Amino acid sequence: MIALVLAAIHSLAPYVMVLGIAQDGGYPQAGCTRPDCVAAWNHPAQQRHVASLAIVDPISNQHWLIDATPDFPEQLQMLGAPKLDGILLTHAHIGHYLGLAQLGREVMGTQGIPVYAMPRMRAFLEHNGPWDQLVKLGNITIQPLEDGREVRLNARIAITPIVVPHRDEYSETVGFIVRGPTRSILWLPDIDKWEKWPVAVESVVDRVDLAFVDGTFYSASELPGRDLSEIPHPLMTETMKRLHDRAGKIRFIHLNQSNPALRKPSMVKPFAVAKEGERDPL
Repeated sequence: MIALVLAAIHSLAPYVMVLGIAQDGGYPQAGCTRPDCVAAWNHPAQQRHVASLAIVDPISNQHWLIDATPDFPEQLQMLGAPKLDGILLTHAHIGHYLGLAQLGREVMGTQGIPVYAMPRMRAFLEHNGPWDQLVKLGNITIQPLEDGREVRLNARIAITPIVVPHRDEYSETVGFIVRGPTRSILWLPDIDKWEKWPVAVESVVDRVDLAFVDGTFYSASELPGRDLSEIPHPLMTETMKRLHDRAGKIRFIHLNQSNPALRKPSMVKPFAVAKEGERDPL
């Protein structure tokens, strides 16, 4: 009887669900003709969606997304195509906001979907087409965010944006701490080298129960001929060395198609690569 009660309580707990783990271009990326890409084109089970996280409260039947990716239609369907209660944006790179276009009158024609955005991200949406049309037509309503300031999504769930260093051509970049009644998670898909962040990543990981972090590249060897200063993500090898004593808390997301761990996640043990569809309670 006690087990049944606990199971019922657990089923009603809010949770997060991973909707994608790939870098902005997904996997395989457009135009890729490598043998593994060709295999993925021919076998959909090998494909991976762009990194995104759903936040779900089964009691209130509310659903939020962190980022609106180019895979927005498929990711919304993964959730059962629910009414969205909001979208939280990390920054203005293509894998993180292009899905907002689906909310316009050409497709969903939504009314007043809350879009949570930092100041520069908000200005970008309000003053650049076609995004400004979403604002003018009332498809979205922008909700302001501030660095480090908690925002309650409902009575059981709160989010806190954390500004991180990244290529901020059009907006600032944030990760999110998501807090539920009993647990908290970090969602951090994009950041430059850990050393560029004035905050110690260890201190942030220690604040949460589970951390989804930038795993764009495994090592420098996968990028021959590229200037790494132009894409200064922390390498997985660097992250694993730095956070080795916190491996059980870490799951990598935002993997580029060049990253071998995308096809062989066991190579990062005792760390883990997040799995599309996985759920974790809050």
